[in-house]
Order: sequence, then C-alpha cells, then structure tokens
Amino acid sequence: MARHTFLRNSTSYWLWLLLAAVVVVADQFTKVLIVSTYALSKGFSVTSFFNIVRVHNEGAAFSFLATAGGWQRWLFTGLGLVATTVMVWMLKKHPSQKLFGFAIACILGGAIGNVIDRVLYGYVVDFLDFHHAGIHFPAFNVADSGITLGAMCLILDEVLRVRRGH
Repeated sequence: MARHTFLRNSTSYWLWLLLAAVVVVADQFTKVLIVSTYALSKGFSVTSFFNIVRVHNEGAAFSFLATAGGWQRWLFTGLGLVATTVMVWMLKKHPSQKLFGFAIACILGGAIGNVIDRVLYGYVVDFLDFHHAGIHFPAFNVADSGITLGAMCLILDEVLRVRRGH
C-alpha cells in the first residue's frame, strides 16, 4: 500500500471516530439539559405534534423488555459494548468508504450515548416526543436519531453497492 493511501485511510478512520464522538457529545449534552431541567414525565409542547418531555426507557427500542426486572440493563449494555467493538473494527477495516463510514460512525455514536446512560442511570433518557391524534410515537433522543440515520445510510450504501455490482 502506498504511503499516501495509508495516510488517507488513517485520516478517514480518525474522522469517522470524531463524527461518532460528536454524536456522543450532542447526545449527552442534550440529556444533561433535560435531566437538569425537567422532572420525570415533565416537559413542554413545542408544536401541536411535538413535545419535549423527560422519559426513562429501561428497555431497548420501543421499550422492548422495559419491565424485565433489571437484568436487561446489563444485557443491553453488554450488547452495546460488543457492537461498539465491532463497529470500531469495521471503521478501521474500511475507512475510505464514505457512506459506509458515515453510517457506522452515526450508529457507533448513538450506541455509545445510550450505553453511557445505561451505566450511569440504569435507563436511557429520552425526550423527543412526536404525536398525532392522541397517538404518541415512542420518545427518543439524539443517540437514537444517530442510530436511525446511520441505519438508513447503511441500507442505502448496500443498495448502491448491489447496483454497482450489476
């Protein structure tokens, strides 16, 4: 491998890790603001379909296993740590793939943000609450947004990769 390729790939790897760190910092900053400002289940209405409200999620996505009795905290923390290790390895292995790197970095930052919550609080702090006609979408946070954006970009990256192969 030529020296310039190694340097470019090394730089790309660190840029992806920096992006993941930005997601973590934004996630934790917003959660600190919510926790220090609002009591549980308190918040305010932003629009007719969107509220900021402090919610605690002891489960995973859509409160999966939220009422499991506490063991799920360590299961999801462990899964998050394993996923973090795999994603860092993937970024190291494929640093020059831009859309893939962006996707993995967003997911990585979101996963770390939610693991931090589980370790510190025993639950994930959610606060973005969308609703319509009395139906509420499950509350989420910046980490969840990073994971969702990353997953969409990962799907797009795969679709584009398959198309290039045909």
